[in-house]
Amino acid sequence: MASSIPEMLRADCKCEDMAKCVLGLKELDISTYKKLLENGPMTAEQLGDLLERERSTAYRSLQNLISAGLVYRETKSIDIGGYYYEYVAIEPQKVKLMIKRTVDEWYHKMNALIENFDKELLA
Repeated sequence: MASSIPEMLRADCKCEDMAKCVLGLKELDISTYKKLLENGPMTAEQLGDLLERERSTAYRSLQNLISAGLVYRETKSIDIGGYYYEYVAIEPQKVKLMIKRTVDEWYHKMNALIENFDKELLA
């Protein structure tokens, strides 16, 4: 992954690279999101099996995705009592809008800083 904007502009970036950068995700988080999209709602244990990772690792990835707004959890009741959580991925179209809003917000913030660059530099 490129470490500067000029490097990113020169690099052959993919959508996943951009999503990781903009949303602060890891490779495993992207894989987890994809598995949820492909297979529908699942428990952390089921995801761990699909990802060939421990349940705790799948759970950490799910927490990252929940924090980023790409996944939410639903509480499911068990007939004999108790409950469990299933994790659901939001639609890619919503993720696309989230990324676009974040990039637009970043652009406006950077543009405002650029406008004050010479004043701050000489202050």
